[in-house]
Amino acid sequence: MPARTVELRPEEQVPNVNQATLSPAQTRLEEQIVWYDVRSRQNQHWFKALKICQIVIAAAIPVAAAASAPLWLIGSGGALIVILEGLQQLQQYQQNWTTYRSTCERLKHEKFLFLSHAGPYAGVSNLESLLAERVEGLVSQEHAAWVSHHDESKQVGAGA
Repeated sequence: MPARTVELRPEEQVPNVNQATLSPAQTRLEEQIVWYDVRSRQNQHWFKALKICQIVIAAAIPVAAAASAPLWLIGSGGALIVILEGLQQLQQYQQNWTTYRSTCERLKHEKFLFLSHAGPYAGVSNLESLLAERVEGLVSQEHAAWVSHHDESKQVGAGA
């Protein structure tokens, strides 16, 4: 599996940081914080949008039935709910949202410890090497969990 590369759009650039003064490990940390933050927000948006659509459609079905709407319209509403839930299950928006948010917060915590020379960084001679190792450890943990979850999803889908 190739390493995840971070391609930042202008609105995703590392904010208020003079990148010329950052070490490679700090630059990687900043880029990963931005990547996980942006992706977490995107997945949260899609999850909530799909759920709101499902709720609105589900609430409209009994109203449509009471108003003697055509059966095809009522049935279409039910089918649309199933399609929206299927998209959510396929894309895993809620799972990605929470996983990405958790990883982003752990990276922010790591940044604070590094900048404060606290925790594992207290009394260490080569802070940059330790930061690089710990950031890559956090990112690879999330990546390994993602691969494992998607492998499980494929196995469940193949067995159906």
